[in-house]
Amino acid sequence: MQERLSFPESQSLALKYFTVSVVLFGIVVVAGLLAAIDYVHPQFLYPALPFSILKILHIDVLIIWILMAFMGALFWLLPAEYGRELVGLKLANIIFWIFCATVLVVAAIFVFVQVGPGTEKTLWLVNQGRKYVEEPRWAAIIVAIGVAVFVYNIVGTAIASKRVTGVVWVVILNLVPLFFLYLIAFPAPTNISVDQFWWWWLVHFWVEATWEVMIGSIVALVLMRLMGTSRRIVETWLYIEVALVLATGVLGIGHHYFWMGAPAYWLGIGGFFSALEPLPLLGMVVHAVYDAGEHHMKMTNEPAFYWMMAEAFGNFIGAGIFGFMITLPQINLFAHGTQWTASHGHFAMWGAYCGVISVIYLALQDHRRAALFAGATWKWGFALLNGGMIGMVGSLMMAGMAQAFYERAIGGSTFNAFVSASSSPWFIEGLGMRLVFAIVFTAGYVVLAYDLLTIGKRVLETSRAGGPARAPAE
Repeated sequence: MQERLSFPESQSLALKYFTVSVVLFGIVVVAGLLAAIDYVHPQFLYPALPFSILKILHIDVLIIWILMAFMGALFWLLPAEYGRELVGLKLANIIFWIFCATVLVVAAIFVFVQVGPGTEKTLWLVNQGRKYVEEPRWAAIIVAIGVAVFVYNIVGTAIASKRVTGVVWVVILNLVPLFFLYLIAFPAPTNISVDQFWWWWLVHFWVEATWEVMIGSIVALVLMRLMGTSRRIVETWLYIEVALVLATGVLGIGHHYFWMGAPAYWLGIGGFFSALEPLPLLGMVVHAVYDAGEHHMKMTNEPAFYWMMAEAFGNFIGAGIFGFMITLPQINLFAHGTQWTASHGHFAMWGAYCGVISVIYLALQDHRRAALFAGATWKWGFALLNGGMIGMVGSLMMAGMAQAFYERAIGGSTFNAFVSASSSPWFIEGLGMRLVFAIVFTAGYVVLAYDLLTIGKRVLETSRAGGPARAPAE
């Protein structure tokens, strides 16, 4: 019988969060694939499941997937930092199940109800109508309560243990904006410029800045566990990341202000500063790898290491380089709102947060007490997912450049120019190729899900059959 480790209750809860996050990831992938088909065949599933609803599912479930993966990662990693169990876990378990029920109900509302009249009742029961936070207001309240309980779990444990490391301090301080900035989702200003101003604060500071610090903290904890990286290295880079987020984050939002009627100088200021945030995370990982080589340290989990490298370089290229490229005033004037923006968005979100898969592999290594390196299943999942994403990013950029050239530069952003750009061979072929690579990405998800479901168990079955078996991971 396969031996199990005795886990703290918080790590048992983490496994539940990881399970649901992988399922939600699957919903994101399926909704994205169906939306990609809609671009090529606009009548596909219409009117039962129109593109607007698929887009909502693709984006909103993405937010909840990453948020739950973050929670699972910290529930798994922080007991070792505190040297004790986290507090308030009974309440955390209750919130977990409420979260799951809320996601199911909201998904059903989006699929079967879809829209409502422009009244306060619709905001509360159907859809708030704001990208990234379209869930009805009652569901947004539950998300806020869930984050508040999570803050209590982390901060309450720090107070009870009277032992707070540098990484934990960063996590705690980051939880303040993680909770309070989400409250921007609730007001519904009637002035569109005011609404967009605060909405971009929600997007850039909640979905990007606070999450950037959160994933940086998770990466720091993983590197110490995965490669034996010194605490001094990871905490130094983490402090630099916090400083850059605080110093550049406010200014970086400015590349959106121009389009809301703010002074023109914001476009240049925002375009430059918004690209600096991913640099410390890349520096942390590169420094950790160099340090491990210098001290001849052994990597303890190959899949987790590869996903962490994908996180570091994907974040740097997708959020950093692609972000800098598209927010430069001379480019943003033509690229804003095109498929070029979607290209950057896909690369940035995937590159910035795919590192949570590392923590899942680390957790499974302990949970199943089996080496994770037998076979090539995880490699196929890694290659298909990242290859599919890079292919989609390139295809969307090609379609977006056609829009920028034909619709904006030549056509002057008129309706006729929009129609002309939409019939451009570059645009049509770009969206067609995006569909092809979306299928590749979906195949990668299937392989990843299979690997996470069976990894470790396959090693045990091989040893029972008399084949070669690897030693359990330490």
